[in-house]
Amino acid sequence: MWVDASNGVAGDMLLAALLDAGASEQAVRAALGRLPVETITLRTTSVRRHGLRALRAEVLAPEAAARRGIEDIRRVITSAGLAAPATDFALSTFQLLARAEARVHGVAEHEVHFHEVGALDAIADVVGCAVALHELSLLRGARRVVGPVAVGSGTALTAHGRLPVPVPAVLELLSAAGAPITSHPSPTELCTPTGAALLVNLATSWGPPPALTGFVVGVGGGTRDPDTHPNAVRVVVGTAGAGADTLTTSMMQIEATIDDMDPRLWPDVISQLRGIGAADAWCVPALTHKGRPGQVLTVLVDPDLVDAACAMVFTQTTTLGLRLSPVSRRRLRRDVVRVLVDGYQVDVKRAYLGDGTVRLQPEYDDAKVAAAGLGLPIAEAIDRARREAAGRADPE
Repeated sequence: MWVDASNGVAGDMLLAALLDAGASEQAVRAALGRLPVETITLRTTSVRRHGLRALRAEVLAPEAAARRGIEDIRRVITSAGLAAPATDFALSTFQLLARAEARVHGVAEHEVHFHEVGALDAIADVVGCAVALHELSLLRGARRVVGPVAVGSGTALTAHGRLPVPVPAVLELLSAAGAPITSHPSPTELCTPTGAALLVNLATSWGPPPALTGFVVGVGGGTRDPDTHPNAVRVVVGTAGAGADTLTTSMMQIEATIDDMDPRLWPDVISQLRGIGAADAWCVPALTHKGRPGQVLTVLVDPDLVDAACAMVFTQTTTLGLRLSPVSRRRLRRDVVRVLVDGYQVDVKRAYLGDGTVRLQPEYDDAKVAAAGLGLPIAEAIDRARREAAGRADPE
């Protein structure tokens, strides 16, 4: 999928675009009806924005009866009985919002009480988009690219009073994700916090359209129809074209050469680095100063994890300095499916090659537990998990 946010984005606009691209409106309505909140109604109409056709998605809901924090919203979403990928996406979207609001207001995340983004219509927008993305098979194993985001200018009236546009939460969300923003002639708010959080959560990368074939276009219109621009967001959904089964991302590489540390500590250091989110961490032997044997530690992380990873290396090792360098990482499109091996759960990674081949790799620790419980060799438990995963639909 590619999202064209060059005229801004709001939650209802993205939902309308996904519905226009073919997501099931019935599935979205059913999901909204299961939310344990006041009655929410979804109404869609065909509109014209700056002379162009678009679908308008209007959420009709009463004023929220209570101010909701992140834990309240988590309970609402997890009680709705959504498919697991949709639940995860909706929860993580609101977690991003809570983190951004906490940072810009200088409070803890659990102290954030949402106003605009906690209202029923915003909950409906996020849950609706999560369900629509799942209906389009775009939540697991899909490449989702978002173009530069128009954020607007001027001021906007919020629950905290009149704030400059883009409002602080939008800038916090987009800057933390490394998202590109673009100028726009309209001096109004073009990107809402809910819209920014949805884009940040769904983007596997940022930039121009990826290689696609057999695609459809969905256009979601906003509330207003200004003279300055088409107030709409577009999504393009299709089949991966040549080279689209690999994802290229920008990462940072951290290195340290260490020759005065107990080698028994290295496995724990590497495990802790991966535990905080490092994409990879490893050691290779090296001949160091004055012929001493040592290790070169290398850590691969997303740019927003550099500070945390550096702090951990300084704390857990004896190094006095680190080398940092930007790198590009190309990886296969992948997802995870959970299978049962005689009652034991085993997660299996599925990697998709460009020729249609699916590479299956069961998680070793899960297979080890299953093997111990069933009295099997670990290799046999791995083979059984792989056979179970091979029979699953591609992808969920």
